[in-house]
Amino acid sequence: MQAAARAVGTASVRAGSVGAKARRAVLSLTPAAAERIKEMVDSDPAGARAVKIGVKTRGCNGMGYTLEMADAKGKMDEEIQEHGARVIIDSRALMTILGSEMDFVDDRLRSEFVFTNPNVRGMCGCGESFNV
Repeated sequence: MQAAARAVGTASVRAGSVGAKARRAVLSLTPAAAERIKEMVDSDPAGARAVKIGVKTRGCNGMGYTLEMADAKGKMDEEIQEHGARVIIDSRALMTILGSEMDFVDDRLRSEFVFTNPNVRGMCGCGESFNV
């Protein structure tokens, strides 16, 4: 059965190292990211149970993250639960996201998810696309 998903946006990426806890996990969530994910899931009119993260070929540097509302995980997808939030990672994104940290930034200039990814080897100037 294919999991139903609805696109909710994209995210930016920054290269960098993350703490030891994040290196051991497929993906770690900051409390701010978990809180925003819970808000999104709770307010989804279709009754989604999680946010699904994937990668898509795009941008000037090769790949970008995708975020979708999802009801269930696919057969080969990875699922994590942290700080009360549920995230599904598309199987095609696992190797590019391994060891990353997902944060949510909400300030006067932006309101977005930001991934700190130790696997990034290059990224575009705006931070929306990357390569590993």
